[in-house]
Amino acid sequence: MIEISIDGNTIPAEEGSTILQVARDNKIPIPHLCYHPALKPSGSCKLCGVEVGSPSGKQVVMLSCILKVKEGLVIRTDSPLVAAHREKAFAKLLTLAPESQRIRDLADRFRVPVPPEPNGCIRCRLCVRVCNEIVKARAIKMVKTESGSKVVPGEGKCIGCGTCANLCPTKVMRITDRDNVRTVSIRNEVVSRLPLERCEACGNLYATSDFLAHVAKTTSPHPDTKVVHHLCTACAKMMSDRALTENERIRK
Repeated sequence: MIEISIDGNTIPAEEGSTILQVARDNKIPIPHLCYHPALKPSGSCKLCGVEVGSPSGKQVVMLSCILKVKEGLVIRTDSPLVAAHREKAFAKLLTLAPESQRIRDLADRFRVPVPPEPNGCIRCRLCVRVCNEIVKARAIKMVKTESGSKVVPGEGKCIGCGTCANLCPTKVMRITDRDNVRTVSIRNEVVSRLPLERCEACGNLYATSDFLAHVAKTTSPHPDTKVVHHLCTACAKMMSDRALTENERIRK
């Protein structure tokens, strides 16, 4: 047996063992992902770096899964040098697996700041602008958070028109029609759930009652507004084509 120092504590260690093995045996936490006791160490994840003195006397970071113990070796597992190394290592891993909860949980356990989990939103604000400026429902908004700007449900009432989802270039805004209900969501965050109405011609569910009420309200003051028929896009086009054909026949 030999003795080494880890974080100011003298630790006995078997010759040939690695710093990570000794740390694990003594309940000293060092982050790691690619280590397995049944396999030869590879140092792939780079998370297990520790501070150690080099032959030149300069303090450097070395991977504890590879570094073998030596008599009198002095190791620090929690220093500014180690913290900077871990932050770079976690950042690199998250560029490869940005949605990995295991990596994020490990970073949180060791108090390593990492970029927020991406949600596919590119902050183009198309959804917010069209809802505010064209639809005028003000059902979604952009707010500033500690991790950056984020689209969230607004104080207004969503009418389930689906315009935001149609414009969203990354499809973070979504509409799902199921069981006579339309759900509008920002990824997994629900903006609204609204009942769907049926087309008067074909009987298919096609629009929310809130949307139809909104259309009726916004078009009612117009002098050229005619009797409103609740028709889906396909039936409205078919009726329009028939009307055009009839007008052409009359002109002839």
